[in-house]
Amino acid sequence: MLVLASQSPRRSQLLKQIGLAPEVRPADIDESVVAGELPEVYVRRMAETKARTIVKTLDLAKPAWVIAADTSVVIDDEILGKPTDLQDLKRMMQLLSGRQHGVLTGICVTDEKGFCRTAVEATKVTFKTLDMEAVERYWHTGEPQDKAGGYGIQGLISHWVTQLEGCYFNVMGLPLARTVALLSESGYQHEALL
Repeated sequence: MLVLASQSPRRSQLLKQIGLAPEVRPADIDESVVAGELPEVYVRRMAETKARTIVKTLDLAKPAWVIAADTSVVIDDEILGKPTDLQDLKRMMQLLSGRQHGVLTGICVTDEKGFCRTAVEATKVTFKTLDMEAVERYWHTGEPQDKAGGYGIQGLISHWVTQLEGCYFNVMGLPLARTVALLSESGYQHEALL
């Protein structure tokens, strides 16, 4: 049994893209940042907490693996969450405009016994200089409201990206190569994983 501890349709879609069809069980956890917590520590902690929360709900008599992930957009050591309103999105986009920022994803694969394997994937993304009127139009599409940092690289504003260093799928929310490596290390086998 393979479980995805996430309600993200993008993560589910990415796993289906490589032939995996996990059961989806979102984890309801407190996602607050601890004061002074480094972004890398935060995303790893969130992924592990999500995985451990869901593994407690599993039938321990059957082999099972849980995949959990947490993605954050980071600039100047500030974690940019999901924008709360248009003004928050504009603030974020002013920070990202014409600059390079980081996208970090913490990944955790846990088996039914609760043994965890974790990793953090980092990708650097550069945006062109942004026009705040375009940012406002973007807000009204509804796309940025459920996305860390207020954007999805695969969406309407993909043309704002001028450079990317690292894993594209990481910016979408699940670095596939790293996730498959963690699954393999944890003993998960599936015919779809070539």
